[in-house]
Amino acid sequence: MSYNFDKVLDRKPTNSHKWDVGENELPMWVADMDFETAPAVTEAIQKRLSQNAFGYSIIPDSFKESIASWWKRRYNWEIEQDWVLFCTGAVPAISSIVRKMTNELEQVVVLSPVYNIFYNSIVNNNRTVLTSELEYKNETYAIDFKDLEDKLSDPATSLFIFCNPHNPIGKVWDEKTLQKVGDLCVKHHVLLISDELHCDLTHPGYQYTPMASISNEIANQVITLVAASKAFNLAGLQSSAIVIANEEIRKKVDRGINTDEVAEPNAFAIQATEAAFNYGEDWLHALNHYLEENRQYLKASLENHCSEIKMVPSEATYLAWLDCSNITEDTTFLTKYIREKTGLYLSEGEIFGGNGDKFIRLNYACPKTILENGVQRLIKGIQLFEEEME
Repeated sequence: MSYNFDKVLDRKPTNSHKWDVGENELPMWVADMDFETAPAVTEAIQKRLSQNAFGYSIIPDSFKESIASWWKRRYNWEIEQDWVLFCTGAVPAISSIVRKMTNELEQVVVLSPVYNIFYNSIVNNNRTVLTSELEYKNETYAIDFKDLEDKLSDPATSLFIFCNPHNPIGKVWDEKTLQKVGDLCVKHHVLLISDELHCDLTHPGYQYTPMASISNEIANQVITLVAASKAFNLAGLQSSAIVIANEEIRKKVDRGINTDEVAEPNAFAIQATEAAFNYGEDWLHALNHYLEENRQYLKASLENHCSEIKMVPSEATYLAWLDCSNITEDTTFLTKYIREKTGLYLSEGEIFGGNGDKFIRLNYACPKTILENGVQRLIKGIQLFEEEME
């Protein structure tokens, strides 16, 4: 079946958070795709809509079955249905877990630069962020395991929020790295949240491995977050799953998300997720092929017309992590400048921590005509910036 990813959608009338911008502005910032979602998902929602009743919903076994089947089929990870909890999103899940599984003023470790909302979930709950900065060399990132162990071994550290694949750098952690990370958490009795929402957007030629699949010992220490929200662009339907093998941890987390009232689905969340995981694989394959073409276009355009900006090689996500250190170490100013001069709205890297102040993040999950427009604006903005800085 063919899918039209070239189709341009007018999302401004939809109350889109991404497209709440000025008339001549082009948003390429938040992780939200500009494609129609998989037909199977749309059909499932339309079928649900035709039932004309939208009261409270339950979480059927079929929801858990769809998740277990997807991860077994695609990633050879055996998930028991009892391990699966529904939650209204990964961020609500993280915030609830932080509140339930740690005490105030305890330390929560993250690898920076990382998805900026992790910091909010920690700080907003009166816990302390403890960052272990990723090492950046030759346009690639790696974990500083000595520093990480120092942070995990601190008696005040009780939780580690891990990202696999890692946002914003697009890193898919290999099995050896996952083993070392998991073993450190086991050794130092630190609970591990593994946010794996971008896993289905792993690039061709790379292999995503679920953290909890590494060993039973590590699985006993891990809370895995999964969803169809990134790969199928369903964030607005507020549906995710928390997968926990350890029964004692699972019971506590279940109590926490129910106390926080984030464990009940809306009228469309279950049907959309089941449709994506049961019938969306062909669409996802076509999507990843299209994204690969977009990525290569962006890379070639920068190399040919804006070589001072280096696109960090990535292995997953549709988010380009652009190294701007050759022209500035203040990309907060740079992104504001580009937006003012060209209307292109990008994410400044500083919000992700670590060495992010030298980077900008660009979302290329859009029809090619939009990407071409965005790339032209980016190149123009960089050229104007360099001319003014001379």
